[in-house]
Amino acid sequence: MTIRVLVADDQDIVRSGLTMLLDAQPDIAVVGQARDGREAVRLARELQPDVCLFDIRMPELDGIEATRQLAGPEVDDPLAVVVITTFDLDEYVHGALKAGARGFLLKDAGPDLLAQAVHAAANGDALIAPSVTARLLSTFSRVEPQRPPAQPIEPLTAREEEVLLAVARGWTNVEIADGLFISLSTVKTHIASLMRKLGARNRVEIAMWAYESDRIRG
Repeated sequence: MTIRVLVADDQDIVRSGLTMLLDAQPDIAVVGQARDGREAVRLARELQPDVCLFDIRMPELDGIEATRQLAGPEVDDPLAVVVITTFDLDEYVHGALKAGARGFLLKDAGPDLLAQAVHAAANGDALIAPSVTARLLSTFSRVEPQRPPAQPIEPLTAREEEVLLAVARGWTNVEIADGLFISLSTVKTHIASLMRKLGARNRVEIAMWAYESDRIRG
């Protein structure tokens, strides 16, 4: 099945480059391009793409607000949004994730990682590049939350605590299965249980909860 992607970036050369790289993939098709956040939101609602790839810094409406409008906590049927940013310059990744972004990329990511990001988001996975994810979440864990993280609706089991820490460190499902000596299906069951108990909609929100609740520190 072809993954339909909307690309939004205010720089023509970046937007064209991302589109070219994605269209070169056999199972990915760029169905729309936007030059600013407001146009991105309009096109996303009109086209209903499988994945939105948004620059975090855009005119009219920045990537954080565009993400919040399409994937925020109040959105009943959130779209999959991947934010692309420059880590050394951009302090807003934490805000983008809180706004509902399913994952993120650095702008120096290569074509393979770009394709992985789109596939992961389309499949409901939030961990794009585990090492980068862990690094960024660790960095932004030092951002003081506006309020204490919500407590689980049910206590976490010992195994769920182990899976929680693994997700927060950026491990993939395969790495979690190997590291904890459990099956892939068991990993998925534990992650689904964590999402339910924590009120998280994806793995990034699970990882952020682990950092914000001091389960793990950078």
